[in-house]
Amino acid sequence: MIFEAGEIGGMIGAVCKGNLQAKVSSVSLDSRDCGPGALFVALKGERADGHDFALKALENGATCVLAEKDKAHLLLASIPPAMLKDACLVFLDKSLEGLQRLAKEHVRRIKGLLRIGVTGSSGKTTTKECIGAVLRAAYPSDTVAVGKGNLNSDSGLPLALFSLEPFHKAAVFEMGMNRRGEMDELARLFEPDIGVITNIGTAHIGLIGSRMGIAEEKKKIFSRFTGTQKGFVWEDDDFKAFLSLGVKGSVQEFGPRSTQGFEGARSQGLAGWIISWKGLEIAFPLPGKHNLLDALAALSVAHELGLDPAKCALGLSSVKPLFGRSELFGGKISLFRDCYNANPDSMRAVLDLCDEVDWLGRKIYVLGGMRELGDKLSTEHVIMGERAARSDADALFFFGEEAGIAAQAAQKALSAIPLDGNSSGKRPMIFHTSDIDALISRVAAFLREKDLVLVKASRGLALERLTETLFDAGWADREKNSQTSQGARVC
Repeated sequence: MIFEAGEIGGMIGAVCKGNLQAKVSSVSLDSRDCGPGALFVALKGERADGHDFALKALENGATCVLAEKDKAHLLLASIPPAMLKDACLVFLDKSLEGLQRLAKEHVRRIKGLLRIGVTGSSGKTTTKECIGAVLRAAYPSDTVAVGKGNLNSDSGLPLALFSLEPFHKAAVFEMGMNRRGEMDELARLFEPDIGVITNIGTAHIGLIGSRMGIAEEKKKIFSRFTGTQKGFVWEDDDFKAFLSLGVKGSVQEFGPRSTQGFEGARSQGLAGWIISWKGLEIAFPLPGKHNLLDALAALSVAHELGLDPAKCALGLSSVKPLFGRSELFGGKISLFRDCYNANPDSMRAVLDLCDEVDWLGRKIYVLGGMRELGDKLSTEHVIMGERAARSDADALFFFGEEAGIAAQAAQKALSAIPLDGNSSGKRPMIFHTSDIDALISRVAAFLREKDLVLVKASRGLALERLTETLFDAGWADREKNSQTSQGARVC
C-alpha cells in the first residue's frame, strides 16, 4: 500500500497542510506503533483523544496525520513547522469517516478480490478462522487474507483492510456490531460477495434492546447485495426467515441438515470432532456443538465456491484455537480456557459441553460475569447461576460483580436440591469474589491433579490472570495445547 498525502486528501475530501508528496505505507491508530511511512489516524475515544498524540506519532516517524478540522488550530500550533517539510496533516470533519473512505478506496484497487464477511452474536471469529483455513488450503495460501484477531468494528475493520495486497484473491473478515448503524458502515466499506450470519443471540442486547433489533442490524451485512451475492444463515436460527426476506441475492442455510455433503459428526469430547463430509473424515480440533456449527458454515461456503473437498478437509483440520477461545491445555490438570468473551448463549454452550464430557477427575467451573446485557443483566445472571447449580461441576467459582447475582441464584437453587445431589448427583461447592487475588488463591488451594478446570468470562474481567498463574505454578503447561500439538490431519 502506497499513497501520497495529497492523494489521500483528494480521495477523502480533506484539506492538507504540509508536504503533499509525503508517502504513506502503513496505517495506525496508536502513536506508539507508528514508524517511517505511517499514517496516524487521530480518533476521539472514550478514554483518550488521538489528537493529543499527533506530535508523538510524527516524532516516531509518521509521515501523515489524519485529524479533524476542529483540532487544526491546536495541531498547527503544537507541531513545529519544520516537521511539515517532510510530513503532512490531513483535516476533515470526522477522522473515522476519513479512515473508512481511505480503506474502501484501498480495497477497490484490488481487482478480482473475493470478499467474505462474517457476523453474528457469537462464533464470528472461529467461523472466520475456519473459512480462512479452508480457503488457504484450496487456494495458494499467500493469496488468501484472513483478518487478524477480532478487528471487526467501525475502526477495526478499516484498519484490518489495509493488510490487503494486490496479489490477494480472497479475503475473509469479521464484521461486528454493538450499535445501530454500525453494520451499515461496515457493509458499505467491505461490500462482501459472501455474507455469513452465524446466529442471532443476546450479545450486546443491552445496547440494541432486543434480539429482533440485533437481527435487523446483523441482516445489514447483506445490504450491499445486488443479485449475484450469497448469504448464509443458521438453519435453526429463530430469525432465519426474516434474515432471508427481501435480500437481493440468494440466502442459504447451514447446519447438520443443510450443509451439502455433511454426513455426520462424532464427538471426541474436549478433543473436538470427527466430521464426515463428502466421503472424507476430518479431525476438527475445536470441541462443542457451537464450534461444529462454525465448521459447517465454512464447509457450506466451500461447497458454494466449488472447492476441492480433500483440500478443504485438510484446511479445516488445521484450525487452531485463538486466545481465550476453546483452548485446551494439558498438565497436572486439564485447563479449558474460554475467557475471551461471554454472553448467555456462549455460557450455556460451554456448560453443556463440559457437562457432557466423561471425566475421571473433578470438574471445576470458574465463571465470570457477562457484560452489555442492559436491563437483562440480572435475569440472565440468575439463569446462569441456576444452570450452573444443575451442572456436573464439583465446584463453582464465580468472579466479578455481575457474577455475584449468579452465585446467589446458584446457592438458592442448591437449597432446593436433595442432599444426594442434583441431576448429576452432585452438590457443587460455591465461592464468589470480585477480588482476583482471592480468586487465584482459592482456586489454587482447591486444585487436585486430574481436575478439569473451565475458565469462562467476559473479556473485561481478564481471567487470563488466573490461567497465567496456574501455568506459572505448574498446574498446566501453556505449551501443551492439545489442539495445536495434534497437527492437521484428515482421517
